[in-house]
Amino acid sequence: MGRRPATYADLEALPEHLLGQIIAGELYASPRPAAPHTVAASRLGGELIGPFDRGRGGPGGWILLYEPELHLGDDVLVPDFCGWRRDRMPSPPRTAAFTLAPDWVCEVLSPSTRALDRAVKLPVYAREGVRHVWFVDPEARTLEVLRLEGARYSLLVTHSGLVHVRAEPFAAIELELPFLWGEEQGGGAR
Repeated sequence: MGRRPATYADLEALPEHLLGQIIAGELYASPRPAAPHTVAASRLGGELIGPFDRGRGGPGGWILLYEPELHLGDDVLVPDFCGWRRDRMPSPPRTAAFTLAPDWVCEVLSPSTRALDRAVKLPVYAREGVRHVWFVDPEARTLEVLRLEGARYSLLVTHSGLVHVRAEPFAAIELELPFLWGEEQGGGAR
């Protein structure tokens, strides 16, 4: 006799300190992230929201959100950060969950979520047509930029260390990787 698929009630029953997701009928529960993860995600958001969501010092045209709950088919995913082009989603829905797949997803890798983000969630993003995925690893100090080509992702580039970079789909601005890693601003080479 097979195991029953996880339900939304299973997500709601999780303790508050756990973040739950359902993928292919399986419940995944992860602890809230440690400080390096939170610093990288927060600082990345600070860098992107002004120029891309608000249009200050950049092209605008995006809606960028932290940890939205995505209902993609039967799967319930919570990426660390993601965005929709405003021409596809002019304003966020007034519901708790989003059913329109984002155009860009950023997963900040933690030891407890690394395999889930890469091996389990990435195929769902491909299936749903998420054009770009970033993997930010604050421990390894890397930013991997992937682009969907057909049904699979291609790794465009891996940026590492204390450098300043431009990365699709937000290449209109330069990101300071040292700032994401919690280093002092201006500490990297240009």
